[in-house]
This record gives sequence, structure tokens and C-alpha cells, in this order.
Amino acid sequence: MDLKGKRIILASGSPRRRELLAGLNIDFEVDTKNNFDEKFSPDTPFAEVPALMSVGKSHGFHRPLRENEILITADTMVILPADARHPGEILGKPKDRADACRMLRDLSGREHQVVTAVTLRSTEKEETFSVSTDVWFKALTDDEIAYYVDTFKPFDKAGAYGIQEWIGYAGITRIDGSYYNVVGFPVQRVYTALQRFV
Repeated sequence: MDLKGKRIILASGSPRRRELLAGLNIDFEVDTKNNFDEKFSPDTPFAEVPALMSVGKSHGFHRPLRENEILITADTMVILPADARHPGEILGKPKDRADACRMLRDLSGREHQVVTAVTLRSTEKEETFSVSTDVWFKALTDDEIAYYVDTFKPFDKAGAYGIQEWIGYAGITRIDGSYYNVVGFPVQRVYTALQRFV
């Protein structure tokens, strides 16, 4: 991709996002310094929260952008829709082992959505988009949940799981949408958006 002399900054500490952006064969640097406090009103519709967080991270970047820079921020959330057994919830990163096990029990045997919002910003313009993928888990046993959490320690992952890890191989029966979005970065949409943005 011809970046027309633009310098790309990825404002994310996620190793998965770094790896996926690197897969596009573009040069970028990582700068995670940020002043944004990741809070939102409980009245906010679930699907809108990732975009609010992504925009907040963009504007919370620790310094003003220079003329030749494009800043990329992103936020991924797992959204558990309401049903007969659960009132619905946004699943962020688990607080501890018990919270991770609880999240996976809630995801077990049902469908959920993974929504990633991405914000591109320069000194001249700004664009935010969201990508949603539907994911289905088989019914997970308590032993499977405990094995995954204790072996892979998914405490830095929204929804307490990584589709690219054991739980994805053993537990996910179907996805509808972008696989890479579930990993945490919808690279095809990012590529297309960057092409327009530069």
C-alpha cells in the first residue's frame, strides 16, 4: 500500500493487533501512552461502546499529532445478548480467574457477538468504524473451562478467550463474519479504510 509518506502509529499494546497490522506489510510504530479513562454510561447501547472507547483512546493520545501522522486506535468487546438465562452483558477483560471462568460459563452453549471499533485520525480528518462477528460456543464443561483458564490465562482478552488458542479449536462451533475481528483487529477493513484515508 502506498502510504504517501504518512507515518502510521498504532496506539495499542495488544500483541495480536501488532501482529495483524504487520501482516499488511506496512511500516508502523507502536506508542501506547494515553490519558483516556475507559468509562462509559451504563445506558449506552452495547454495540456503541467499542466506538466510544476507540474514539476516546484516539483523543486521549498523549501528544498532538504531526501533519504526516495517522493514529490508529481500537477497542474490542464481547457482547452477550440477553436471553432467558442471562440479562445481557458486555464482557471486557476478566478481573481474575473466577471472573474468567464465569464469563466462559456464560458464553457456553450459545451465540455472542464480538465487536471491534477502529479509529483512524490525522491532523485533517477522523474516521471510526465498527465490525461485528457472530460466534457460537459448544456447551463447555467445567473441566474444559478450568483447563483453558489455568493453562492459557486469558486475563488480557475480552470475554476471557482467544479464538486463536485451545478454546477456539476445541470449543467454537461456528463464526459468521471476520475471524481476525474476533482475534481483535479487522485487518481487511483497516486496510480498505487506510487506502481511502491516506
